[in-house]
Amino acid sequence: MNFSMLPETSKSLVKKYLTKEIFKALKNESTDSGFTLDKAIRSGILNPDSSIGIYAGDAQSYKRFSTIFDPIIHEYHGISKGKKHTSALQSVHLTDPDPERKYILSTRIRIARNLTGFNFTNHIDFAQRKILEKKIVGALCDLKGYVRGEYHSFELPAKKAAFTLEEKKMQFEKGDRFQDAAGINSDFPKCRGIFYTPDKRFRVWVNEEDHMRIISQDSSSDISGVFNLLCKALVVLEQSLDFVKDDTYGYLTSCPSNIGTTMRAGVHIRLGKLNQNRTLLASLTKAHGLQIRGTLGEKTRVDNAVFDISNQRRLGVSEVQIVKNLHQGLLEIIDTEKNL
Repeated sequence: MNFSMLPETSKSLVKKYLTKEIFKALKNESTDSGFTLDKAIRSGILNPDSSIGIYAGDAQSYKRFSTIFDPIIHEYHGISKGKKHTSALQSVHLTDPDPERKYILSTRIRIARNLTGFNFTNHIDFAQRKILEKKIVGALCDLKGYVRGEYHSFELPAKKAAFTLEEKKMQFEKGDRFQDAAGINSDFPKCRGIFYTPDKRFRVWVNEEDHMRIISQDSSSDISGVFNLLCKALVVLEQSLDFVKDDTYGYLTSCPSNIGTTMRAGVHIRLGKLNQNRTLLASLTKAHGLQIRGTLGEKTRVDNAVFDISNQRRLGVSEVQIVKNLHQGLLEIIDTEKNL
């Protein structure tokens, strides 16, 4: 590995901050599990259009390679050096921003979690991944009441010939080329699966980009209900699972863009009038720390004036504040849509 391997055409943050001096100091370093700088920036090397270009292979990566991770994190999340993240996962009681159900089609809140004692998904071997899956599934199958459900492995059991169409729609797909280059797709679809409740309002993806992607959703505008369901499930899961958490950066993930709360709280909302005035919509979302994505998420187009609007910040802001910002932003957006 040499410094010139990072393409000159790259616009990634790793390209911006990985100086020759930092490269020289880190190139022979590794975490206790054997994760190296070479592995960390492999995706950024193979994909010059990466926005960040670096992944962590384990929790220790953030400390061992802090001279490159820290400036990337500070710029991406817009936080100052030395600021510590605080978490707040507790029930909220917010008014319904769309009681007439005219605009908001669905509400979805997800978080990511990784378990202590295991490498992250881009650096874990098959044997450990299998153990990890068993541990997570054991905890999920202990859930009761409103979050009681079943785990469906992507490795079809002998008694089941195929997944139903509904089950296929809920599955996550093999990671994109950025994740693939990082090693996240190793052994796919082995040791992967999805847990969900009968009403489909609560689900967990196992061994996607992170060990767990925990999702609460509803085909309504009940932000409080969706968030509170997520919080209640986490309380139970934390009794049997130990999640990786850092005093400064909060919950740690394989991609530094998701650290902190790891939360994305958002809605699918139809805005026929604001669709014709996207500059105004952009200013409204920005004012409340929100971002606009396409109908099917990042890097997709907006179909039938349906936008995905969610929080932009995940680090340096608590979970409760994120949903409050979303709520306030939606109130203003809907009011504007009505009066245009």
